[in-house]
Order: sequence, then structure tokens, then C-alpha cells
Amino acid sequence: MSKLSCLKIAIVILLTVFVLAGCDNSSSPSASTPAASAAKGQLIGNPAPDFTLTNMTGQKVSLSQYRGKVVVLNFWATWCPPCREEMPSMEALYRKYKDQGLVMLAVNVDESGESAVKKFLQKTPYSFPILLDSENVAQNTYGVFRFPESFIIDREGVIVEKIIGGRDWTSAGASKMLNFLLNG
Repeated sequence: MSKLSCLKIAIVILLTVFVLAGCDNSSSPSASTPAASAAKGQLIGNPAPDFTLTNMTGQKVSLSQYRGKVVVLNFWATWCPPCREEMPSMEALYRKYKDQGLVMLAVNVDESGESAVKKFLQKTPYSFPILLDSENVAQNTYGVFRFPESFIIDREGVIVEKIIGGRDWTSAGASKMLNFLLNG
């Protein structure tokens, strides 16, 4: 096998590992931090921590204002390929279920925040709310360090699932779970 073939195989393997692992923005939190507890899934079954962030129109939005609705809380960045790949299916999910009580909150963690998101939305607009977390307030509260990461929050405000990595939100599994949460 030639050196060029070996190099091509190595590059393909590295790219595959990167895509499967999601986008990592920092080192793994230590076991003693609140973020480590959140990263280990200890938020599941507990009330979702509230936060207040600004949306793309400059309005303050709090998670608590959506109590009584099912919330998909998605943490993403414009520089993250799996984040960008899952967004069209997030839009489809949102359009399908928004009238039944589904809220999709996409929390952007880009340091350049609004300017990066505006540029991104010019190419690919979405109708679900995008919140800006350039100071990592919500990200740290939820212990998010891989992107995308999503939390499913039921109508009582309890986190029922944590999803690390991109997913097809139009899949049968996602629809089944959300139908159950929306319709009992």
C-alpha cells in the first residue's frame, strides 16, 4: 500500500471520529464540578435549570416562560458541522409540532454570537427561536461541552432526555417520544 493511500485512510478515519463524536469545545469537566454532574446526565429526571438569554431580535427569553410546553433545548455553534447538519430536521420537527405545544430553543454558543448567527441565518433561515449564549451562561448551567447537545423537557419542566451529537429529528424514534410527551 502506498504512503498516499495510507494517508487517505488515516484522514478518513480521523474525519469519521470527529463527526461521530460531535464538536468538542473544551476539555471534559472534572468530576467535582456542577458541569461534570450535568455531563453525566444527572439533570435527567430533575427540573430544568432556568436561564434568561437574548434572542435574535434583542428580547430577553427565559426557559421558565415555556412551562406547560414540551421544549427541545438544543446547544449549537455555527462552526460545528453536526450542528448545521441537524438544523433542517429541527425545523421540520418544529413546524410539525409547534401548534401542539412544542418549543424548539436553539442556544448558540459562538463567542461572536449575534454576528455569527446573523451571517449563518442569511444563508439558511430557520423559524424556531435562536438564543445567544456568547458568555456561556446556559451552556455552563447545563454542563454542555460537546456540540450539538440537546435536552428534552416535558410540560412540567423536567428533563426527560439528554442527547449528545446530531440527530435526525424527523426519525420515527424522535416523533414517537415527542408525540407521547405532547399528547400523553
